[in-house]
Amino acid sequence: MHDHRRLGRELDLFDTDPLMGAGLPYWLPDGAVVRHALEEYIRDAERRAGYRHVYSPVLGKRELYEISGHWDHYSDDMFPPMDLGGEQVVLRPSLCPHHALVYRSRPHSYRELPLRMAELGGMYRAELSGVLGGLTRVRAIQLNDAHVFCTLDQVAGEAAAALGLIRDAYAALGIGPARYRLSLPGPGGKYVAAPRMWSRATALLTEVLDRAGLPYEAAEGEAAFYGPKIDVQVADHAGRESTLSTVQIDFHQPARFGLHYTGPDGAKHRPVMIHRSIIGSVERAVAHLVERHGGAFPAWLAPVQLAVLPVSDAHLPYAQELVARCREPGLRAEVAGPEAGTLGARIRAARLVPYRMVVGAREAADGVVAVRLRDGGSTAPAPVAEVLDRIAAAVAGRLDGLPQGPLPAA
Repeated sequence: MHDHRRLGRELDLFDTDPLMGAGLPYWLPDGAVVRHALEEYIRDAERRAGYRHVYSPVLGKRELYEISGHWDHYSDDMFPPMDLGGEQVVLRPSLCPHHALVYRSRPHSYRELPLRMAELGGMYRAELSGVLGGLTRVRAIQLNDAHVFCTLDQVAGEAAAALGLIRDAYAALGIGPARYRLSLPGPGGKYVAAPRMWSRATALLTEVLDRAGLPYEAAEGEAAFYGPKIDVQVADHAGRESTLSTVQIDFHQPARFGLHYTGPDGAKHRPVMIHRSIIGSVERAVAHLVERHGGAFPAWLAPVQLAVLPVSDAHLPYAQELVARCREPGLRAEVAGPEAGTLGARIRAARLVPYRMVVGAREAADGVVAVRLRDGGSTAPAPVAEVLDRIAAAVAGRLDGLPQGPLPAA
């Protein structure tokens, strides 16, 4: 594995500046492309799974977090409140209180449940400077968060479905878990004091893991303050573990916010709140992808998907024409022209690009191109339109290499 802090800067993905502050990286254009592709993927996967997306503000009144329990149990990790017009507002440490308010803003029937609410939203943690590092521990976090409001008998199915989304995302990203962890409360006062609630939630998560046939380890002291979690752990270049994805069961906040739905009996009932994150924070996900792939991202994530290399200046207009055609189907393509060095040097510089085309007099005259693949393979020369269709199909299908045989219908 590679160290994402070094490679991320070498590849111009992200950087930091003392004037912005520690733990507050900024994204350079190539890094922003990776981030955007990742965000598009997860939003699409969530839509297909029946989630509806919302936006909520990154600030909230201190009272909001007092109700949720964050102020009592989590304030050491929050930024200090700001005085504003006689009130105190806080940068949010979590999205769940906001989603509870969104749910509460409208009446709900049992017929609407499960109600799946998702957001790629910002949150803030007052991390100590000694634990900050690259993209894995930051103070401003873009979280792939979601909350499912459901009946008790829907909990196990919804939690299992969330694990399925995590499994599918990891396959698309070309990564795998180091282990699954059942995160439980430990000694100390940081947890909500409700033994029956903890026992109930833990039993449900244990059932989900057992039914999925997943090996897992129980870890005391790793639960959220309001409930136990299934944490999907990944390892960095040095073997250090961190949590990337999570599924949590929460009986606490629905009660604190007075959430309810109307049941088939016409009475009010309390929903259960499932917290789940498929790829965790975008920052940590990109850090892990950089380390896992060494910058050779899957084609659908790569900042540049296709490099066109003209043999000489005479072939530059044809290379530019090819790049313009590549952009029509949405491919990210660039010209690597002679000004960047010899052809051999340019080919080496583009070694992380999934697809490369070297074009000279023959290609310009015949309207054909061959593709050099990142793994060292290559394709026979073929008409440009056919080649671009195959590359676009590979990117859309999140495939390695190029598909053979008839292309799928549009």
